[in-house]
Amino acid sequence: MAISREHWGSRLGFTMAAAGSAIGLGNLWKFPYITWHNNGGAFVLIYLVCIAAVGLPIMMAEILIGRRTQKSPVGAMKAAVGPAWGWVGAWGVLAGFVILGYYTVVAGWTLSYFAKCLGWTFNGFPADVELGSMFTGFVANGSLQIVLSAIFSLATMGVIYFGVGHGIERVTRILMPALFAILLLLLVSALTMSGAGEALAFIFEPRFAHMRWAGVLEALGHAFFTLSLGMGAMITYGSYMSRRDSVVTSSLTVVILDTLIALFATVIMFSVIFSVPGMREQVSKSTAGMLFITMPKLFYTVVPMGNVLAPLFYVLVAFAALTSTISLLEVIVSYFIDERGVGRVKATTLCGLATFVLTVFCALSLGSSSTLSGFEWIRGKGGLFATLDHIASNWQLPTGGFFITLAAGWFMTRKSTEAELADESAPGWFRYGAWRFFIRYIAPLAVASIIAAVIFFHADFS
Repeated sequence: MAISREHWGSRLGFTMAAAGSAIGLGNLWKFPYITWHNNGGAFVLIYLVCIAAVGLPIMMAEILIGRRTQKSPVGAMKAAVGPAWGWVGAWGVLAGFVILGYYTVVAGWTLSYFAKCLGWTFNGFPADVELGSMFTGFVANGSLQIVLSAIFSLATMGVIYFGVGHGIERVTRILMPALFAILLLLLVSALTMSGAGEALAFIFEPRFAHMRWAGVLEALGHAFFTLSLGMGAMITYGSYMSRRDSVVTSSLTVVILDTLIALFATVIMFSVIFSVPGMREQVSKSTAGMLFITMPKLFYTVVPMGNVLAPLFYVLVAFAALTSTISLLEVIVSYFIDERGVGRVKATTLCGLATFVLTVFCALSLGSSSTLSGFEWIRGKGGLFATLDHIASNWQLPTGGFFITLAAGWFMTRKSTEAELADESAPGWFRYGAWRFFIRYIAPLAVASIIAAVIFFHADFS
């Protein structure tokens, strides 16, 4: 018996869910980190150009494929392009599985740091604490990592269990406004700090003399990865979309929200860092370090009302992580519902448990298990966690995204893509010809350059 397809209850529901999928830990820690190490200014400008020229066209392509076919990635690619293209959707489902395996571990860290911050708020921040050593010991505590990951996995499964309207849409319509509210509160506080002006200049004044070619590739890579492209998440969410809603407007809204969150988070972090003499030389040399080592100390020693804002900050990070894990699991679950005829409850349970097994292995590969921590399939990537992160970021997402651009730009007919983008719901300013040019020429070349950089120059976008 065919399972009736669920749909978003409103345009806002889709926008909040899709924005939640795109807005994740990459916005709150990776973008500030790579902006810092690429000297701000010029890097940010190039990133914004890449978002507009590459990210937005591919976002439209994925959503239009989903809306047109009303299927999850495997069935969508078969229906939109041809049976031989089903593997592209399957590749995206596999990418979602791999990413969810290790991403859930990091998401669990936010729960622990929220609890730590509550303790420091009420009991005082210990002046002699060495946050670097504390973090190293924390991630090496395998049992604690598994418990935190289990809590986050259960929360994710709980949302998916209730479906699109009563689960994903209802939760994201609560979490996303709360996330924006917390972020704006933190932003206002950051802008009152002494280093805010210097931070804004660092972020928004282009200084091309400091720009490296590697930084251009990094901006391009992050513009692609930050929008949850290449793994079928936007195809899946687009498949629940009403034909009354505009693919163009929805895509643009999601891209704008994602970009603003990344910029706001960067302003917040840099305002804090620039307000402390000598702190810029001490910023941690890893993405995790900036978020879990540098920021806690700064909140409790520098930031006005930091004892209140610190717990809120980690609530913000947890919300961003949860909206992303929800979309990752939905990609996998939707495959079994659409292609295998499995009911949502059974599919959620089986897929949730399967990904949690991988999560356990990843959680133990950060120092708890010598075997998993020492696993080195790829040179320089010690541990299962780092290996999977490298594979997903450098291979699965770029190759998936590349073939999606080819599918939408070269193999789907002009009539079919134009019918989805330039229909009566499209805004007056939209020009289909411009999108078609970017999806056929600019986006494939850009994503191909990411793949080429990985193959020939050993670039690393993880």
